[in-house]
Amino acid sequence: MQTRQDFTGPALFSYGFRPFFLAATLFGLGVVPAWLLVWRGDLMPGGPMAPVDWHVHEMIFGYGAAVVAGFLFTAVPNWTGRMPARGWPLAVLLALWIAGRLAMAGAFGDDPVLVMCADGAFLLAVAGMIAREIVAGRNWRNLKVVVPVSLLAAANVFFHLEAMRTGLAETGHRLGIALLVFLIMLIGGRIVPSFTRNWLARSGSPSRPVPFGPYDVASLVAGGVALAGWVAVPDAPATGVALALATVMHVVRLARWLGVLTAGAPLLVMLHIAYGFLPAGFAAAALGAFGRAGPDQAAHLFGIGGIGGMTLAVMMRATLGHTGRPLVAGPALTVGFVAVALAALVRLYGADAFFPGLDGIHLAALLWTAGFALAVRRLLPWLATPRMAPRRPGRASLRT
Repeated sequence: MQTRQDFTGPALFSYGFRPFFLAATLFGLGVVPAWLLVWRGDLMPGGPMAPVDWHVHEMIFGYGAAVVAGFLFTAVPNWTGRMPARGWPLAVLLALWIAGRLAMAGAFGDDPVLVMCADGAFLLAVAGMIAREIVAGRNWRNLKVVVPVSLLAAANVFFHLEAMRTGLAETGHRLGIALLVFLIMLIGGRIVPSFTRNWLARSGSPSRPVPFGPYDVASLVAGGVALAGWVAVPDAPATGVALALATVMHVVRLARWLGVLTAGAPLLVMLHIAYGFLPAGFAAAALGAFGRAGPDQAAHLFGIGGIGGMTLAVMMRATLGHTGRPLVAGPALTVGFVAVALAALVRLYGADAFFPGLDGIHLAALLWTAGFALAVRRLLPWLATPRMAPRRPGRASLRT
């Protein structure tokens, strides 16, 4: 019987997280400086979309989609008990993702339908491969995982169609962010308390996070309703009320996970901080609905802090664990995460001066890029080389 150690091809294509986490971190490192040049007027992306649409699209459906694919292609084999996708299928998927980025940058011309088809193929292929694995493994209860990936693929198509029709995909901006935020509420709501519970048990603490229960379901419903309102009618008073309720419920939800007890485990602290940007985003969106905050503040708290922070923390942890390394962040990865979290806060200043000669946009871009540079420096060699040999018994250390 074939085992997971039998693969003899390039290490990069031996497991689903490797090519897509590497693609996401490298893309995250380069795309924000590129956007800064576009915003300054020093660079103009090709393709049919307005520059701001290109920026938002690539952060959601370029960076975000790569992380989602890497996470799911690593999790699905554990759910189904089947061999993970590896080798040429992963190489083909990576090629589709790269083709989408090239299409969005104008490499295939400015025909909007051609660009939409080239860009949309990746998420459709991911949904198809995941559905095939779950069906083949008869793991029917996890077939629901195909739903959010399919919704993300549909949101991508909607983004393109709205941009074609109106010239600016404003609803598509919010829809893409909202879907990723909901995925974090759903998946983060499982892994954050689970990892916290395991660490507290190993560290000898008698405290435990509250298990998933009716309150979490109510929080997900409240968050989903609030996000739907934010997407469809962001300025409506009823949307503001729903967003305020979601803010309170997710603050309480996060407090129930006992993140204050994880100070000795930076990888865990990162997850709690990143999740904390979701209620911050809900609060900013609620203020925006009542005319008390700018329209971009919620998007950047959700996008940079919540999505950027959570995906970076998950990629760090998964890469360490699945390449045989201790789950210890170390100074470089810790500083990298802190830089991204600070970028979310600094970006709230917008074009206003933050330091002499430096505004919130430039400083946020600098912090994000520095954070991803540190992440790439540490993760790239681990993602591209074979898994470390198991450590000898008796030498295991406390891990987060």
